[in-house]
Amino acid sequence: MNKNKIVLAAFVAFAFAATISACRDKNSTGLEYARNMYDPLGYNPDQPNSNFKNGQTAQMPPKNTVPVGFEQDEFYPNSKEGYEAAGAKMVNPLPADKKNLAEGQQLYKVFCSPCHGEKGDGQGHLVKIEKFTGVPSYHGADANSSRGGLMQDLTAGKIYHTIVYGLNNMGSHASQLTPRERWKVVMYVQQLQKIK
Repeated sequence: MNKNKIVLAAFVAFAFAATISACRDKNSTGLEYARNMYDPLGYNPDQPNSNFKNGQTAQMPPKNTVPVGFEQDEFYPNSKEGYEAAGAKMVNPLPADKKNLAEGQQLYKVFCSPCHGEKGDGQGHLVKIEKFTGVPSYHGADANSSRGGLMQDLTAGKIYHTIVYGLNNMGSHASQLTPRERWKVVMYVQQLQKIK
């Protein structure tokens, strides 16, 4: 018998044995390689945990702690009084340079222009397809805020407050934009307010 036939016979025997062993239990998942890749070493957040007094894995963070990378800004409540207080007290902490203004323009284009338009005229593509109505323009003598006053006279704090909480059909953008990004958008909106 030559070597090729021996190798072929061994291969056929191995394949037959593997096929027969795989068919013995339909519920079996078979052999598992690197079991620790399937079973996590850590606890799941909703799993009971005897390491803590309350028996829960998910714990509340200690009081007065801030997550790494979290930016916290001044808090004004979502009310008319909070809006007015933000308008009177909040000042943009970022320098009005070309870099911040360019980043604000890009963020505005992504988050605001679909409704407010690229030029801040209230004619974004969602308005043009009649999905939303009543979107204000940032400039012009007839551009009025729904909270009173002209849109071109809105202060940085009032614009910031509106970005955080939203107003009318506009939802909050607090989860999409960090405080620094919000101030950059405010900076760009103030440029749009100056258009005649």
